[in-house]
This record gives sequence, structure tokens and C-alpha cells, in this order.
Amino acid sequence: MEITQPEIVAELNAATLHASLADASMESMNLLNQIADEYPEAISFAAGRPYEGFYDAAQVHEYLQTFCDHLRSERRMTETEIARTLYQYGETKGIIAGLIARGLAVDEGIEAVDGSVVVTVGCQEAMFLVLRALRAGSRDAVLAPRPAYVGLTGAALLADLPVLPVHTGEHGIDLDDLLTQLRRARAAGRRVRACYVTPDFSNPVGASMDVADRHRLLEIAENENLLLLEDNAYGVFHTSAERPPTLKSLDRGRRVVYLGSFAKTGVPGARVGFVVADQRVTGDGGDRLLADELSKIKSMLTVNTSPIAQAVIGGKLLRHGCSMVEANRRETDVYRRNLSQVLAGLARRFADCPGVTWNEPTGGFFVVVSVPFVVTDAFLQHAARRVGVLFTPMHHIYNRMEAARTARQNGRL
Repeated sequence: MEITQPEIVAELNAATLHASLADASMESMNLLNQIADEYPEAISFAAGRPYEGFYDAAQVHEYLQTFCDHLRSERRMTETEIARTLYQYGETKGIIAGLIARGLAVDEGIEAVDGSVVVTVGCQEAMFLVLRALRAGSRDAVLAPRPAYVGLTGAALLADLPVLPVHTGEHGIDLDDLLTQLRRARAAGRRVRACYVTPDFSNPVGASMDVADRHRLLEIAENENLLLLEDNAYGVFHTSAERPPTLKSLDRGRRVVYLGSFAKTGVPGARVGFVVADQRVTGDGGDRLLADELSKIKSMLTVNTSPIAQAVIGGKLLRHGCSMVEANRRETDVYRRNLSQVLAGLARRFADCPGVTWNEPTGGFFVVVSVPFVVTDAFLQHAARRVGVLFTPMHHIYNRMEAARTARQNGRL
């Protein structure tokens, strides 16, 4: 008779794993996705997902064909070279970096220096690459508005780079508090490497900086020798035709590292983002761009961004004259209408309700509603189960008592 031996399973003590895994914020995206899967019929005001009404699977093939035609006509590639470009490992910086640079010039007036664009696996990888490169020692830290996008704080956790909070006002990051926190950190021995900022419709609060504050922020960066990490995932989606200039388009001293994404404007499933890092790196006998350093990290992290995914985004760019503003005119109209409906609905139902307030962004994806009770994950599940509505409890974004009384709604629904 065969005697079975008890199975011995390897065990790992949580204390021996990376410290970021113990942070509650690392669970937030998984939780929200789990609840969305559990209640698929619920109306979602939670994640910043693009409008799906114009999705057409056939367009993926059309975009691929357009990109291949571009390789034939503009880059004079043979069929063998085209196949290799799509199927093989590609250049670490990406095969559509040139098209992205053309698009930035068309839409934003940004003149990207040759070699300064790195195509990444979504904007999330772009954030991590920059933070990882900047983190040289335990004294290093980065400033960010509070509350900040959870992807930024999560990437900073993985890079072992502390995030020092700066107050957020009605019009975005508080520049006076930025100076206060910067000088306080330096006085305490910190080396502040950069300040992360989203000038247009910041995630999660939807706030936008006015043009005067953008100029002042650049002056602060120049005077204080500070890098700015500009995240511009939502800048295309203004309710008015006049869009304010990006920090990068105003930047004359290469103080701005520009983080971009095609998750909202292109095809989110392609997972294509990019970073423009034109800062010079010197000091070891070389003279190169920060983008070159980021590509080294990327080569050991994801090797390269999927060439097929890049080709889909490249084809969409080419079909619209390299303008994502032009490519998203229908979507922008939908977001404008839906934001108006959300704000009007809140006013109709809660204008006279004590303790209920909300902001009124002029575009983007997010509206924040404050309520006179604590918004917990259990309440989110209750709302999903009983009334079929999903939202994001703001304690997932930052852990303060005032945040526990707010919930974010995605204004596009």
C-alpha cells in the first residue's frame, strides 16, 4: 500500500517581501476591478475608462494597414522589413517615436528633440522609469499634489521614492505650499528630485491650472532647480475650443519631463504611452539625454513596447494627420455632453441637500462629490448591489478624514 507523504508547500513571510506590498493603496485597483466584475450591469462612475460607443474591432486592422502603408511609402521598407518591424523585438525607444513627436507638434506646439521620446507600456511605465532613474539614494523624494493619482504614488512606492504632499486648491497644485514643502524638505536634508503635476483635469479631483500659474510654476522650477513631471492624459478633452498651453510647450529650459498616454485618446487596450525626456545628462564623461537613460531601464524591465500595439496607435495617428485632437472630436463631444448631464443631475437632486457639494471641472473625466457621511468600500458594495451604481471612494486616493467623506464620479457617464 502506497503511503502518501504530506505535501510540503513553500512559505514566504510577508515581512520578507518588498515593503510596498503592505501598503493599502496597492489593493485599490484590484478591489475596484473586482467590484466592477461582480456587478457588470451597474452604471460605473468609477474608473477613468474611455467611451466605448465608437469601438469597432475592424478599426484595429485598418490602423495596422495604414501603418504598414506608411512604412512602405515614407520609410521605403520592403515587405520583409515590414514583417520584421511588426513581429520582432523592436528598438527600445519605440517604432512610433517620430509619429508621436509629430503629433505633439501638431496638437501641443511641443518640439521634441530628436531621440527624446521613449514609447512605453502605458503611461504607468513612463512614470516608473522616470522615478526609478531619479531615485539615487535614501535622501531623494518627489513632490506631488495631495490627493495624487494612485498610479503615481504606487510607482513611487515601487521605486522606493517617498512622495511629499503639496496642498491642492480649486485651480490645482498650491504653488505657495509647493515652495513651503520644497524648502522644508531641503532643510530636513531631503533632495527633492521633481514635482509631479497634472495641469489639466487632474486625476482624481479634476482641477486645472490657469495659464498664469503655469508660467509661475515654470519660474519656480527654474529658480529652485527643480524638474517638473507633467502628466497630460486628459488635456485633449476641454469643453471649450481654446485649450491652455501645456507646461512643456512653455518650457524653455528643459525643466519639464512630459508624460503622455494613448489610453484615453487612442486604444486603451494597446497599452501605449510615452515620455519626452530631453534633459541633458552629464558628469561621467558622456553627454546624452535623460531619454537614453530611461531606455536602459526599460530594456531590463519590458525590453520594448509591443510593436504591433505601437503600429495600431501609429495607424490611428496617421489617419488623423498625427492629431489626437482631431481623432477624438466625436469622443470629446460625448464627454462634454455627459459632463454637463452629470453636473446638471447633481444640481437637480442635491442643490438643497446639506453637506453635499461637488466641483465643476471644465473637461476631463472626473467630478468629486463630498457627502456628510463616511464613504467606505462596504458602502460602495451596497450602492452597487442596491442601486446599481459604482464610484471610487476617495480614501483609496489618500488617507485623511476629509477624504473619507468624498467619492469620485467619472463625469463621462
